[in-house]
Amino acid sequence: MSFFKACFLAVIATLFLTYVLGATLTELLDINVVIDDKVIEPLKVISVSALVAVFLVIAAIAIVVSVFGTVIFAGMLLLGGVFLFFLGIFWPFTLILIAAWLIVRDKKPAPQY
Repeated sequence: MSFFKACFLAVIATLFLTYVLGATLTELLDINVVIDDKVIEPLKVISVSALVAVFLVIAAIAIVVSVFGTVIFAGMLLLGGVFLFFLGIFWPFTLILIAAWLIVRDKKPAPQY
């Protein structure tokens, strides 16, 4: 699953759960949000909470991707460093092995025209 598809599905699931659970919770607990002495409609309250939840999901996805990306990048750097270290130490043997392989390999005859 691609990153954007997973992100899109996470946002849709967050919106759905927020609306379903938010409507049930506001009706069950009889919650009223008041701004400037006016009661805000339940749908607007749920919309605001859904928007906050979406931003939190996007932030969580960004943090997870950056942490795993950093770990993978550090691992690749470590493996690359070890590979180049051993290549630097054993380059004469590697050069001799490549030269020997080029000399003794099975050569295909050149095509005759």
